[in-house]
Amino acid sequence: MAKTNIDRETLRALADEGNETALDLLADLADEAGALSELSELLDEGSMRAGFLLTRRAAETGDLRELQRISDAGYEEAGKQLDRLLAQRPEGARGTARQAPTGPQSK
Repeated sequence: MAKTNIDRETLRALADEGNETALDLLADLADEAGALSELSELLDEGSMRAGFLLTRRAAETGDLRELQRISDAGYEEAGKQLDRLLAQRPEGARGTARQAPTGPQSK
């Protein structure tokens, strides 16, 4: 079977017509090019592949705000990754209640 060379314009036209495979291929191309804004736009269009790719990048860099944004855009795995990273909070933040200051109190 011969490999088909499909241009971006054709993929975009197919994606606009609702073809999810074309949308996924556009996400892969944007990821390869490092085009994060294009990936974000594809996520907004409903591309779960774009959500996956953005989540992977945000989780690798520990970008909690980006994970929240991706989750809010509808990609649930980003919320799970966010929860996982938040569970790894620094040792100093593990207490359940803050201790009152000790020492002399001024009246």
